[in-house]
Amino acid sequence: MALFRKKDKYIRITPNNSLKGSVSHNVPEVPDELFAKCPACKHMIYKKDLGLAKICPTCSYNFRISAQERLTLTVDEGSFQELFTSIETKDPLRFPGYQEKLQKAKETTGLHEAVLTGKAMVKGQQIALAIMDSHFIMASMGTVVGEKITRLFELAIEENLPVVIFTASGGARMQEGIMSLMQMAKVSAAVKRHSNAGLFYLTILTDPTTGGVTASFAMEGDIILAEPQSLVGFAGRRVIETTVRENLPDDFQKAEFLQDHGFVDAIVKRTELRDKIAHLVAFHGGGQ
Repeated sequence: MALFRKKDKYIRITPNNSLKGSVSHNVPEVPDELFAKCPACKHMIYKKDLGLAKICPTCSYNFRISAQERLTLTVDEGSFQELFTSIETKDPLRFPGYQEKLQKAKETTGLHEAVLTGKAMVKGQQIALAIMDSHFIMASMGTVVGEKITRLFELAIEENLPVVIFTASGGARMQEGIMSLMQMAKVSAAVKRHSNAGLFYLTILTDPTTGGVTASFAMEGDIILAEPQSLVGFAGRRVIETTVRENLPDDFQKAEFLQDHGFVDAIVKRTELRDKIAHLVAFHGGGQ
């Protein structure tokens, strides 16, 4: 018989069977939807305390919001006219599971695709507006996203309107292959035609704006704004560190880092964006 033996990893507790049935199991449960955990400061927050703008009251972190929530915060009430809703996403590569993923995203977000496009008024200024929604397959840019944004620029040229785009994306949509990547050039060409017409284009970078969207129309605005602490970049941090064999700064690819290096014109609080958009649109000729 061994003199020493390994201690049990866990304490063994023998249940007191005599108590079975004597303890009520009707323990009240707190619904999950009442609280949210801040990704930045890790505090648990009563969701009503986040307000309409969904900003952490402890550290001012900007939670990701839906296109509809963004619309409510930005445009004049009742002024939004949605456009290009009839364009349907196809499955050109017959990518496994893609149709199911699209259907689930539509049901979850209530959107037809990852971008909401239309015309609206912001404090009396008429604009052509696009809002990307990261809840829809991470707002990846497929053929329909590219087509809707391209048509928005073409409409803006016809009607002499400024374009405002809230960007948020994980990049090109891999399920559509090269046809997804082609949208970068197509939208950029539309941006150039809009610029040649002497019209104003404003981009607001939100968390996250990455990949092909960053490499094309997100960074082509006449003025580029960003929400605080938004992740903005092309390739991922680990990919870059592996390639250049250097450790990157902690704030690398954050909006503030980009502003310090001349890629972003201003960091604007979410609650101040509506006023800022109206001011910039009016200053650049407006959309009356």
